[in-house]
Amino acid sequence: MKPIEEKRIVAVVGHFGSGKTEFCINYALERAKRHKNTALIDLDIANPYFRSREKRELLESAGIKVYGNFYKAEITAELPALTADARTPLENKDTYVTVDIGGDASGAMIVVQFYKYFVAGEHDLLCVVNKNRPETATVEDAIRHIEDIEMKSGLKITGLINNTHLLRETTIEDVEKGYRFCGIISEKLDIPIVFSCCPAALTADLQQKGEKTGVDYRILPVALYMRETWLDKKP
Repeated sequence: MKPIEEKRIVAVVGHFGSGKTEFCINYALERAKRHKNTALIDLDIANPYFRSREKRELLESAGIKVYGNFYKAEITAELPALTADARTPLENKDTYVTVDIGGDASGAMIVVQFYKYFVAGEHDLLCVVNKNRPETATVEDAIRHIEDIEMKSGLKITGLINNTHLLRETTIEDVEKGYRFCGIISEKLDIPIVFSCCPAALTADLQQKGEKTGVDYRILPVALYMRETWLDKKP
């Protein structure tokens, strides 16, 4: 595969439950290791669950500035109120920005307010794809989802993120299944796969398997920051 050039502005979309916010947090933390000035903008104000700004303390401890909800503390009723300075990192050419956009096509419409910052060739709009979600379990449904986001946002998806998983029960085979699935979408839409998310404990094994088979999975090791352990406990 041809290497993907990292853009300063990387925005992320994906269906509800795809793992979009988890990806954004892990990706922002990885970027902070490479760049002095980094930020995360949480534009997912339509979905009251799994918001990246909830991990403000974790992100800021890594040197990542967080922008999003007007309210510094989360409140019971989610209000669509962005801070006035949400545009600051987009305007600062020295800041590498990760943008967590609303999950579905309706949520993605908020990006219209920031359209002038998404100049063709100067940003990436990545779509998280999780084959294990019923809404994107088939190639046809996943493509329909991508095209709907493009139509509503007015922007083109520039990369796919394979994030097929089963939370803490994810196996290498799940990641491989998702990679093959995204490969079909990639071929049909001419959109490259830029990452395959993989539980950190499995990355070495997947990397080794990829080297043996000649497959570049473009692995991004991920930890589960948004999923509280008790949610996964069996009764």
